[in-house]
Formats: sequence, C-alpha cells, structure tokens
Amino acid sequence: MILIIMGVTAAGKTVVGERLAQRLEWVFADADDYHSQENRDKMQAGVPLTDEDRMPWLVDLNDLLDDWDENGMNGVLACSALKQTYRDLLTRDLPEKDVSFVYLDVPAEILERRVAHRNHPFMAATMVPSQLETLEPPEDALRIEAVAGIHEKSVDETVEEIITRLNLHPAQ
Repeated sequence: MILIIMGVTAAGKTVVGERLAQRLEWVFADADDYHSQENRDKMQAGVPLTDEDRMPWLVDLNDLLDDWDENGMNGVLACSALKQTYRDLLTRDLPEKDVSFVYLDVPAEILERRVAHRNHPFMAATMVPSQLETLEPPEDALRIEAVAGIHEKSVDETVEEIITRLNLHPAQ
C-alpha cells in the first residue's frame, strides 16, 4: 500500500508522514527532496512553480512509487499534490487499490503561523497564498482536519486518526 500525505506548505505532510511511516514500519519519502535545484531556487525566492516546473518532479515521484509497487513495498510519500492533474500523474499506472491520498486540511491562519515559526530550506513564507490558490481539494482522499473542537491536533493525534480511519495495522 502507498499513502500520499498531501496538502499545502506547512500542513504537516513531512512530520505526519515520517511519524506514520515509523509507526507502520513502512518506507518514507519527502517529495521536497526530489525537486530540482532550479525549482528550489524559485521557491526560495518566493516565485510559485508553474505546471511546467512541476512535471519532471512529478514524473520522478511516479517512478519512485512505481518502484515501491513493483518491489512490494509499503510506503508513505509526503507531497503537496495540489491539483488533480498532479495526483493523476503521481499515480499513473499504479493499481488504484494500492494508493490512498490523505489530505491534511489546515486553516490559513494556522498555516501562516506555522510558516512564520519554521525554517524550511527553500519554501518561502510568502508561498502560502499561492499554494492555497493552486489547491484543488481532493474529493476522493481521506480528509484530516488540523483542528478538533477548539484545539489544534498533535502529530500523534493526526497519525492515530489516519491509522484508525484507514484501518491500518501498526507494527508492534
């Protein structure tokens, strides 16, 4: 099984994905590690990526997921996957039953606060509005809200919700 943890910058994709992969004893990859230096430079400068900028990156990620699938590996990929066309390219030629998207839905005010308090190697804080503008919320993903009642969920609470709602079986 392959899980793609998706959402805009600062949604918590990497930290949730890493913790989830750890709990399940699955392989983990962060899509940010696959960006070209040119894309990293653009984002660092606060310039939103175009669809053309993203295409080689998405093809590389699809190759990674194909490799996982061909080798019978369970994995978690943290990836923005902002548009349906991106999600389609990510999962091209993969058995539909083997891939699930988990959408981390985080209010803009929380995203802005998170971005202001982190040091991402190439994602400028000014990117939140452009990411929200580009986002096409998925209809077929497990939607996880960042807030429960009046409090922001912890990473562990989020991971537990994903495990429970997808009926996954963590390693002991």
